[in-house]
Amino acid sequence: MDLKIGEDAGTFDIQKEQWGELGENGWFTFSVAVATIMTAVAVLWVYPPTGYSDDFTYTLETTIAHGNSHVVTLLYGIIFPIVHSGLASLRPYGEQIVGARMWRVIFAFPSLCLAYSWIVYFISHVHDGIQFYDLSQNPVAHGIAFTINFLSFFFLYPSVFNLKEVAAVEKPTLHLWETGIIRITRHPQFVGQAMWSAAHLAMVGTSFTALTMALLVGHHAFACWNGDRRYYDKYGEAFEKVHERTSIIPFQAIWEGRQVLPKDYYKELLRGPYLVIAIGTLGAYFAHPYMQGGAALVRNTGLVPGGILDGLLN
Repeated sequence: MDLKIGEDAGTFDIQKEQWGELGENGWFTFSVAVATIMTAVAVLWVYPPTGYSDDFTYTLETTIAHGNSHVVTLLYGIIFPIVHSGLASLRPYGEQIVGARMWRVIFAFPSLCLAYSWIVYFISHVHDGIQFYDLSQNPVAHGIAFTINFLSFFFLYPSVFNLKEVAAVEKPTLHLWETGIIRITRHPQFVGQAMWSAAHLAMVGTSFTALTMALLVGHHAFACWNGDRRYYDKYGEAFEKVHERTSIIPFQAIWEGRQVLPKDYYKELLRGPYLVIAIGTLGAYFAHPYMQGGAALVRNTGLVPGGILDGLLN
């Protein structure tokens, strides 16, 4: 296995992990950090009496879209990539000013907030617009869509596995991965998003769903170019070598002979994080009714003007 350039993806040794004390790089600090950021998202954004998600969506719906849900999802599909990819692109400069850990918080908070609002809006309006077909009750279509959706989560980018970096417990780093799913595709999250979007569109064929899925895939397609640019800026010639033996299109580098899979390649995928992904994906599937119920609650609650920061903002 050639690891002289890129890093080995998806490695995890539970024997090296520790619960630790608060403030140390252990799982106790990770739990507190995640609880803190999620509480902030819930109070400042999700919960209507104190948060601003309802105000934000209401503004998009009434002031700009005038009740057209297609325009609202289009706006989310423009705003989210600007914020998410924009802050990712500003990372080298932001980290110099506030540090890697604080920049991760600055990056994560608005991304989580906007992702929540867009997901809730999508679930509430998935049947809007022109209905070309509806296979959501077809058992064969459901089985195929479930399989594709399940597999799509195995295309998560390996940096997602570094949970302590995600939560800024450990210093976040732009890793140059080269093994595991990266041998198949250099931008697995783009491929996974395309699979997920195709499966959902195959189930519910409305113009609203088609537009939302196109926006999601389009954002991830842009992220392929932007990600390569960021990697080249940081790693230069090292990334060029990784670029030469990987591809965006799955398996392209393999069939062109630029990537040769090791005989024990399967071992690069039989790792702890992928077991967690499998369990989490199944959990998310069985949680769908609760997601739909939550989205319905948000829609029925409607606008609760203002939030907890009104006193500071006025």
